Amino acid sequence: MSRRKFFIDTDAGTDDAVALIMALRYANVDVIGISAVCGNVGLNKVVQNIGYICELCSVTIPYYAGSARPLTQSFVSADFIHGKDGLGDIGLNLTGRDAVSEDAIGALLSAIQKYPGEVELICLGPLTNIARLISAAPAILASLKKIVIMGGLVHLPGNVTPLAEFNIWADPEAAAIVLAAIQEQNCSCSMIGWD
Repeated sequence: MSRRKFFIDTDAGTDDAVALIMALRYANVDVIGISAVCGNVGLNKVVQNIGYICELCSVTIPYYAGSARPLTQSFVSADFIHGKDGLGDIGLNLTGRDAVSEDAIGALLSAIQKYPGEVELICLGPLTNIARLISAAPAILASLKKIVIMGGLVHLPGNVTPLAEFNIWADPEAAAIVLAAIQEQNCSCSMIGWD
């Protein structure tokens, strides 16, 4: 049986750390790349957290720095939930790690083009990188096997305002671009909401 190809886009807070560890440890999943996006904490801290998680799992996965701010809004972190370092401020060594490159969008595009119809894009943070990917290659989502988005909600209240979940709230313009492209390109999509 061939392993599922995941490319994971993450803001690497405590919840994402659990998801990353599960994906990196699951025998049927091949994580082919990880892209960092600002969200729970700033981009530099996200990169450190991804590197730490890969080391913890004893894997060498290429990870890439992506968007350091939302498309149009100012960056607002969720460090009041995830800690100033994004992983609970428990004293982990979260310094000294570098992304493979600063071109997360190029890495995403390259992976999808290399494995057309096979990549499952797992989005665990704000959708800024994915919106930028769509701007660079407008029809690219049609080449995915599937996109999974951790974000949004159906039943109120949200986790950041009574009407909003954090990942969508952090960059609603990006979310609008991505959701419109999913519908337009008839891309297989699952949204896992706050509720």
